[in-house]
Amino acid sequence: MNNNYLFTSESVSEGHPDKMCDQISDAILDECFRQDNFSRVACETAVGTGFAMVFGEITTKAKVDYEKIIKETIKNIGYTKEEYGYTPDNIKILNYIGEQSQDIKAGVDNSLETRESDAAQSSKQEGAGDQGMMFGYACDETDIKMPLAITLAHQLLIKLRDSRKSSEIEYLRPDSKSQVTLEYDENHKVCRVDTVLISTQHDEGVSNEQIKKDLEEKIIQNVIPSNLLDGDTKTIVNPSGRFVKGGPVGDAGLTGRKIIVDTYGGAAKHGGGAFSGKDPTKVDRSAAYAARHIAKNILETEIASKAEVQLSYAIGKAEPVSIMVNTFGTSKVKDNIIENAVKKVFDLRPSAIISRLGLRNPIYQQTATYGHFGRKDLNLPWEKTNLAADLDKAF
Repeated sequence: MNNNYLFTSESVSEGHPDKMCDQISDAILDECFRQDNFSRVACETAVGTGFAMVFGEITTKAKVDYEKIIKETIKNIGYTKEEYGYTPDNIKILNYIGEQSQDIKAGVDNSLETRESDAAQSSKQEGAGDQGMMFGYACDETDIKMPLAITLAHQLLIKLRDSRKSSEIEYLRPDSKSQVTLEYDENHKVCRVDTVLISTQHDEGVSNEQIKKDLEEKIIQNVIPSNLLDGDTKTIVNPSGRFVKGGPVGDAGLTGRKIIVDTYGGAAKHGGGAFSGKDPTKVDRSAAYAARHIAKNILETEIASKAEVQLSYAIGKAEPVSIMVNTFGTSKVKDNIIENAVKKVFDLRPSAIISRLGLRNPIYQQTATYGHFGRKDLNLPWEKTNLAADLDKAF
């Protein structure tokens, strides 16, 4: 009996309307941090036919030219031609930014622990900006300690982007999606690529046959390892047929609607909180980065081949409510021993996470496309394995 199974992950390009919103929100966050490292930002973006709207809560000393940032982001993505129906100069820009709630600000500025302790004996600690649970994950399927399906899905669209911007494939437009289905054996090892799917926006007058030929030869064969392709691998290109109208003209977009694309492609749990547009006092973002940092350092010790870390917080409280490590039976020691080591090595109060990972810096817009984790092209602090030796000693 064959116990093999299939698993699929997807990615979306920088021209996808939801991803456009993530980039605009993070571009605004970065600009706030360039001018004021202690900005409090919760910036949402919506795009649709004829408009881009920013809204949310921002408290900052920065002087932000929202219209300029929005237009520059749209231009850099590639929506620059009138025939696309959406350009920086033919849309209405709406700004409904307010300030952070004073109630939330008070709880973040002074944590519950700080308020309940003797100020003379206690250092001031920031509280978490919200409640919730966050997950981090790492596995040994790739050298970047990421699941293979989401890694390949991102790489397909990065190659597609490069081919569009270099005019190697001249008819490509900015909006696209990819999907990769892998076959695993009963030992949870990747056997082969079962299906590769790419849907890409394109100019008028290009046949599906031409698009499929170009994408197979110039994109798929350059990204998918040949040893994972076989005669039964299925390639699907633009299955809906024509894809000329795309971006915000084809679909409305919102910040934070691609949280699985941003993380592990469905291979790990997700707490539900999005990243983009949020400063690091929001543990949706900073604790998810910290959890990935922990999981990757666990793998670096070679004590396990797979690790998922859950952290949970209460709004206004600094210390996490809970910490859990799951190594899915791959560890040389019990998971509770790893949990205890994590508690010794990693200070998981928001202020400590922010300091350890240098999160009060304008580093965020670059993460808003093609994943927040496993990025060889970016020097992201939560990808470092600088605490693996300390973890090893703590075991």
